[in-house]
Amino acid sequence: MAPRIAIIGGTGVYDPKLFDIKEKAIMSTPYGAPSDNILVGEMDGVEVAFLSRHGSGHVLPPHKVNYRANVWALRQLGVERIISPCAVGSLKEDYKPGELVIVDQFIDQTRRRDYTFYDGMRTVHIGLADPFCEEMNALFHQEADRLGIPHHVGGTYMCIEGPRFSTRAESRMYRQFADVIGMTLVPECQLAREMDMCYTSLATITDYDVWAEEPVDLATVLRVMEENVDKVRRLISAALPKIPSEREKCACPHTLRDAGI
Repeated sequence: MAPRIAIIGGTGVYDPKLFDIKEKAIMSTPYGAPSDNILVGEMDGVEVAFLSRHGSGHVLPPHKVNYRANVWALRQLGVERIISPCAVGSLKEDYKPGELVIVDQFIDQTRRRDYTFYDGMRTVHIGLADPFCEEMNALFHQEADRLGIPHHVGGTYMCIEGPRFSTRAESRMYRQFADVIGMTLVPECQLAREMDMCYTSLATITDYDVWAEEPVDLATVLRVMEENVDKVRRLISAALPKIPSEREKCACPHTLRDAGI
């Protein structure tokens, strides 16, 4: 199989009843092993690759995920588009827990990650003014509307290093600039664009972070995340068969064309 579409997500998004596994790909890359074996099969009649971002049993915290190996392995399999479900906290009152955000911008506050495939021999500066695939974002918005799934079209994701949550002071500062906050978007999305891949982020809101004078703890995040999982599954299931086979309506496949020196 040669899947064009991949889902990078947690184990909650993967459902054996929806995903018919045909093979397991054990990949090696110049950057080490990816987070887990890549499951390849069909979902709603569409060939799909599934990769657990944090590995089986959620053993990899956000700052230890090998993002370069994950993206490289998927590209080697032939993947052209990545769908990335993730959990986030809200930094705005009108972005409510239980809602979905189709992210269109990010601010990077991480510190210790490997951000590029181009560390030497060739210098590459990709343009990332619009980091996400406009065609994919529009399709997921259309399907979320049709399914009646509460969502926001567009939002800025503040990506922090983790694995700890923010202090109140940090949270109050971040909310001046972003709509949601999480720990995994960067460098995953920019590495995908360095590979000329389309990338869309489906961020599900689990809490109001700590600016709202409410505690954020893992138990709360996991509870709301479980409640959100069905929405994400239904949305992906509805959108997959409608993703065009050719990439003609976005600039993603041409990211590297004028980026090298």
